[in-house]
Amino acid sequence: MDDYPLIENHGLLGDLQTAALVTTDGTVDWLCLPRFDSPSVFGALLDKDKGGHCTVRPTHAMYATKQLYLPDTAVLVTRFMTEAGAGEVLDFMPVTGTTATDCHRLVRLVRCVRGAMTFDVEVAPRFDYGRTAHRLHITEHGALFAAENGAVLTAHPIREPEDERLVDVLTDRGNDLHFTLSLEAGQQRGLMLESAADGPPRQIRLAQYQELFDETIRYWRTWLGQSQYSGRWRETVERSAITLKLMTYAPSGALVAAPTAALPEQLGGERNWDYRFTWIRDASFSVYALLGLGFTEEARAFINWLGDRVRERAGSDGDSGPLNIMYRVDGSSDLKEELLEHWEGYARSAPVRVGNGAATQLQLDIYGEALDSIHFAHRHGIRLGHQGWLSLLTNLEWLVDHWDQAGEGLWETRGGRQNFTYGRVMSWVAFDRALRLAESHGRPGPTARWSSERDAIYEQVMSKGWSGERRAFVQHYGSDVLDSSLLRMSTVGFITPEDPLWTSALDAMEQELVSDSLVYRYNPEASPDGLRGSEGTFSLCTFMYVDALARAGRTTRARLVFEKMMGYANHLGLYSEEIDPTGRQLGNFPQAFTHLALIDAALTLNDALTSR
Repeated sequence: MDDYPLIENHGLLGDLQTAALVTTDGTVDWLCLPRFDSPSVFGALLDKDKGGHCTVRPTHAMYATKQLYLPDTAVLVTRFMTEAGAGEVLDFMPVTGTTATDCHRLVRLVRCVRGAMTFDVEVAPRFDYGRTAHRLHITEHGALFAAENGAVLTAHPIREPEDERLVDVLTDRGNDLHFTLSLEAGQQRGLMLESAADGPPRQIRLAQYQELFDETIRYWRTWLGQSQYSGRWRETVERSAITLKLMTYAPSGALVAAPTAALPEQLGGERNWDYRFTWIRDASFSVYALLGLGFTEEARAFINWLGDRVRERAGSDGDSGPLNIMYRVDGSSDLKEELLEHWEGYARSAPVRVGNGAATQLQLDIYGEALDSIHFAHRHGIRLGHQGWLSLLTNLEWLVDHWDQAGEGLWETRGGRQNFTYGRVMSWVAFDRALRLAESHGRPGPTARWSSERDAIYEQVMSKGWSGERRAFVQHYGSDVLDSSLLRMSTVGFITPEDPLWTSALDAMEQELVSDSLVYRYNPEASPDGLRGSEGTFSLCTFMYVDALARAGRTTRARLVFEKMMGYANHLGLYSEEIDPTGRQLGNFPQAFTHLALIDAALTLNDALTSR
């Protein structure tokens, strides 16, 4: 661990097509180009020696560091303080727009605000996950990194032509760019890294920098100004909203589960997955969260993306059904999983996986989540067209014939298929929401069959998914294992929050899955999932627990759990997938699912507290 920063010691930048992570000591150690799911150019997060990085930090051996976002923006400020001086690095990525492009810019301005300070600057890209060599060309006006696969990264200096030269040393160190920058109070210099630039390196004047900076600030503050949230925890909720926007691929409206791959759920374990893709189940969460805050256009874009997925495979007889559980941001479905065996992994936690072999699993819950989000969007004025309705009918026709079978389940286990209770509950949701859509909008469909299937699922869950011995709903039929995915049963309306069966189930989950307010997904020892090792508590599940408690009227307990969970955020309000027993963050970072659940929990709890 001494060689790697803590996962939570990062800030997130992005331009709505890709994203970068910046450590608290000024290192960009993760950036994929040209989009989220592309190979990395900076990947030191997963291999400190072979991954590549861009570092700006004081040469002074002893310094303190602080990191913050400029208010209501995605502009990151990393501050360094020594006895001799204080300086800061302002990092941002100018927003690219809704047209896919290979050209992306990362702007890093370095300035001294007190005394004097010398910075070490190193740009060391490693193209294609470090598998492709490159050459460095230093010119009078900057530097150019040219990879053997044709990729190009250009470093443009930020300075005025008449400025005194403050670069003390400029070296080509193994085809990496290294120099030191000595500044006094009030002085500032910087560089802009640009992929697929349309010309050679050039000097960026401060006026040009300021224009990019002002445009970026204006974009984020204008976007956030659409928020209609006025409840408690405003700053926390709005930071989560910005984080989700940073993980949205603007050309399609798709939301990636996280901008990273292969960060471990257990140090030294094998639960290291690639999350740079879009999961269907995120639809339900994202649409609820976005519309709950007033971001209608983002919700509409995601619904359109989801509609395309529903239409393009409608009627497929593949083993996973008409829908895959996840796709690339452009909607393609080639997510072949491979190992990067030349990388050691974060904190030497191999294997490093890219792609995701779970993409073709059978997970029946996704049909309920898709219908739930479409129904919720419909209620907020985002209407489903005729062709979209016909495609839904085809998907529902498949579900009528296939809901009563085993699947891999929400958590993408690799221990064999089971009759997961959550999958049945969400199949019930699919038929229930289809009936509501047909009734409210007069759409044709086999409503009598849907109603019959919905009722059959309800009766089956109540008879096979309920354990009289545990006084709780269980993970899958025939087991006595509890699973926190079932916290959503009251959220989706399968059971009322005040039902004695439900309050009993909540009590059982609290006894077995909750540890000092933090919630585990399930117990892998009691329910083997085909993988070695253990994992931390799941931040998503903790926020789902808050939501369930608030709906059940346990608002005092819900607020305490929520407030405790705020303490596990990193210094910027960001959450990874999991939290380990020491309070450190684990898994891919930041995780969209967690921030979506945070927003949902905040909305539900705020309403419950206000009503009380």
